[in-house]
Amino acid sequence: MDRIMDIRDILKRLPHRYPMVMIDRVIELVPGEKIVALKNVTINEPYFCGHFPSNPIMPGVMIIEAMGQAGGILAVAQIPTDAELEIVYFMGFDKVRFRKPVVPGDQLILEIRLLKQRMKTVKMAGSAFVDDKLVAEAEFLAAYGEDI
Repeated sequence: MDRIMDIRDILKRLPHRYPMVMIDRVIELVPGEKIVALKNVTINEPYFCGHFPSNPIMPGVMIIEAMGQAGGILAVAQIPTDAELEIVYFMGFDKVRFRKPVVPGDQLILEIRLLKQRMKTVKMAGSAFVDDKLVAEAEFLAAYGEDI
């Protein structure tokens, strides 16, 4: 089942708001399998004021946050949209690698695959691309729901 989500749909699924919402659109969503999302990187991002003013580069931790938010949407994709919002909490990141800098004007494409799911705990693998070039990758664990 492929779906496209705009920012209004994303805000129904994520608790994040400006300046922390890091996903602009979901291009593809296959619940229980994968998600492809995009982030338009603009000079107006608050972190560019200090990272680095003369040579703005998107902080790696923000790329990982964007992957995590896309993964959060994937993790709860099978819950009806009118259900109470499930907050996804990260438990750990492994195999994090940054390959190329991301700069204002880039469009970050995030591809997240679900590797395992047990109850309300998920393991995912994420890759971030700019112009079809791998810029970052990571594996991460997350859990959602009141019980954690």
